[in-house]
Amino acid sequence: MKRSILTGVTALAAATLVLTACSSGDGGSDSTTSSGGTETSAAGEEEAAEPITISLAAWSLATTPEFQTLADAFHEANPDITVELKEYDAANYDTQMIADLAAGSAPDMYVLKNLKNFFTYQDGGQLLDVSEVELSDDVNGADAYVVDDVTYGVPYRQDAWYLYYNKDLFDAAGVEYPDGSWTWEDYDAAAVKLTEALTAAGNPAKGTYQHSWQSTVQGFAGAQVSDADLLSGEWEYLVPYYERVLALQEAGAQVELGTITTNSLTYQAQFGTQQAAMMPMGSWYVATLLAQQESGDANEFNWGFAPAPQLDDSTVELPVTFADPTGIGINPAVDEDVAAASIKFLEFIASEEAATALAEIGITPAVPNETGTTTYFGIAGIPTDDLSKFAFSTHDVRPENPVAAETAKLQNILGEAHTAILARTVSAEEGIKQAMDRAKSEVLG
Repeated sequence: MKRSILTGVTALAAATLVLTACSSGDGGSDSTTSSGGTETSAAGEEEAAEPITISLAAWSLATTPEFQTLADAFHEANPDITVELKEYDAANYDTQMIADLAAGSAPDMYVLKNLKNFFTYQDGGQLLDVSEVELSDDVNGADAYVVDDVTYGVPYRQDAWYLYYNKDLFDAAGVEYPDGSWTWEDYDAAAVKLTEALTAAGNPAKGTYQHSWQSTVQGFAGAQVSDADLLSGEWEYLVPYYERVLALQEAGAQVELGTITTNSLTYQAQFGTQQAAMMPMGSWYVATLLAQQESGDANEFNWGFAPAPQLDDSTVELPVTFADPTGIGINPAVDEDVAAASIKFLEFIASEEAATALAEIGITPAVPNETGTTTYFGIAGIPTDDLSKFAFSTHDVRPENPVAAETAKLQNILGEAHTAILARTVSAEEGIKQAMDRAKSEVLG
């Protein structure tokens, strides 16, 4: 079915940011820094605040501009506080962060990259109570970080997953662009048709690229299947989603999982250098692609983003997609001066000022902001067609990870099943059955 694209709708989703910092600070001073940025001496006279540096964890700094953007914007508003970035490996961020926290070498602040490990951090006493930060009711994802009426993190980004597509490759293949009404069947058919047409023309690009993450399959299934429940351990609903991806691999329209892992393929390069005509990916990729096209790390081509394909046509008017909020928490080992400065940083990342700064680079902030929306679609190189605007503003974003003690363990089991199924060591049905058996025996009792 064709849809009429609505224009003029404004909404901003927030994307994921990882901030961490060294547990350091000026603890030897006789005076303390107030939130107002001044110090009171023993004589009661106000003096200029002494500079303070707080560290913040980040990853993929060369391709992820949001971290430096937030650090710079905050420093401009608070000249006495400098935010230093500490880079972590993106693929092993949580593993490294958990280890650093245990060793006492973690940064002052760290990003809660998704909700999968939030319970681990909170239950382990590795997050400071930040309930004093006042948040607007409009901040998306804020409730995810509240446990027993105590707040342990503040979101700055609320992503959504889209379908990115290369208009030039669609034109070359003679395939019509997505129109906002696509189901997964439409997506599959387009991927095969694109691959066949491009191959016949001598172009090695695939019809689509789905990265190696389990989210690319399980995230959509968990959001779009009405009775899906990760914590139940009943995961039969995943089987059709895996069978669809296996069929795309078999048809040559999607890169094999083994090729992705063996050759260390990155989703940025696969889409950015026109190796794939389509790619399901989170909204944060807008900023990355814009930055890479400007630097020359990505090709110049016409592109857009559409709503994620749907399970059926019942949800195309309000497309269902997924993404956890991305927030930042504070290491409880910091001293008072660093804690006060870090609290100010958390207040800033949930402000309209920060939302506008993020929108300027193509990141969807947690704070809906009309100025930010206008800024977002005013960026040089960003798609401004009606479908891209519709995908940005109109969707039902559901969290990928429920906040629970069992979440991380269950997701780890499903991650192993994901690899086994797409590597074809087991069928989709058998792989999910084995995962369900493991969930019952190892986690759910």
